[in-house]
Amino acid sequence: MEKIYIAPSALSADFGNAAAQFRILEEQGVEYLHLDVMDGIFVPNISFGQVVIKSLRPHSKMIFDTHLMITEPERYIDDFVKAGSDYITIHYEATKDPAAVLKQIRAAGVKAGISVKPGTPAEVLLPLIEYADMFLVMTVEPGFGGQRFMADMMPKLETLRKAIDESGKDIILSVDGGIDPATAPIAAKAGARLLVAGSAVFKGDIKENIAAINNALIY
Repeated sequence: MEKIYIAPSALSADFGNAAAQFRILEEQGVEYLHLDVMDGIFVPNISFGQVVIKSLRPHSKMIFDTHLMITEPERYIDDFVKAGSDYITIHYEATKDPAAVLKQIRAAGVKAGISVKPGTPAEVLLPLIEYADMFLVMTVEPGFGGQRFMADMMPKLETLRKAIDESGKDIILSVDGGIDPATAPIAAKAGARLLVAGSAVFKGDIKENIAAINNALIY
């Protein structure tokens, strides 16, 4: 099996101690950091924006995986690139022309991702396979951390895994929502290769939490 990566969600981090927490992640071999940007319109919550990401960038060498849960993300792509994002993932439901925004992201020099909410079928992403570097399946309703994992989203991962493999494209299949040592193997078996985990990483001992998820993935 391909390598499976954990992408801790910074939304669950202690921002007063973020630099130290990020160092612990890097010491455990973590390569990705997931950054949830919420505008209070597309999702019913507000998190942080490009100013915070820019302030975090000097404190980490991890790949910044920026997840834009905002309306009309095309308005802010350049800002998030300048802030230090390596991947920018938009929502299929948040823009009128997803393909154009994915092209815009790539043209800005970073990797382009696209996500779907639980109520949106995976099939809408298939025509976008030429323009995407990441597909992200939400296994909770986006907007809040700590929600319960939706196991009924696994067929979406399976559909996208099959499409990616058949295309031969280098597309990361990611999953976000309720990931912990119990659910990580389920998502991985369904085809996910990048697992976004928030409270399961940052609540308690980060080192032990990362080890617990990694150990659960040995199946």
